[in-house]
Amino acid sequence: MSQSTLDDDELFGEAASEMRDDVEASLDEARAVLPAADDIWDVDADNTLGVLNALKGALDVEDAEEHLRDAKKWYTMGERADAFEDAGDLEEDIAALETLLEDVETAREQVGELTSTIPQLRGTLEEFAEDADEETDDAEADADADAEAEA
Repeated sequence: MSQSTLDDDELFGEAASEMRDDVEASLDEARAVLPAADDIWDVDADNTLGVLNALKGALDVEDAEEHLRDAKKWYTMGERADAFEDAGDLEEDIAALETLLEDVETAREQVGELTSTIPQLRGTLEEFAEDADEETDDAEADADADAEAEA
């Protein structure tokens, strides 16, 4: 084998190692920016809408999604180049993180729906209560008028 071939193999090995390091680093960065469990459980707010808005903010995983995208990009390149000797662990880590981010995004969407629904529901309930109060007031006024007429 020529010196050039050995150098190419050595360079390819280094590149493969660096590519794996890049995938692992991106996965670590994605994990680091995930919301902490306490951040979505313990919320300080004065009302339901405040709780929902705080929760929606805590469920923001956009930065983690960017890091996962980088990990997938480097992983795909390494796989296509057949650079990884054993990439099963990387594939599993990527899949697990992808599933987690999908779950968090689903929860965020549901919280977002509640965030827009709760104020509407509150308004509807207030209108209903006002209408019920008016009907009660009208019935009491009618009862008073009937009582005066009988007296």
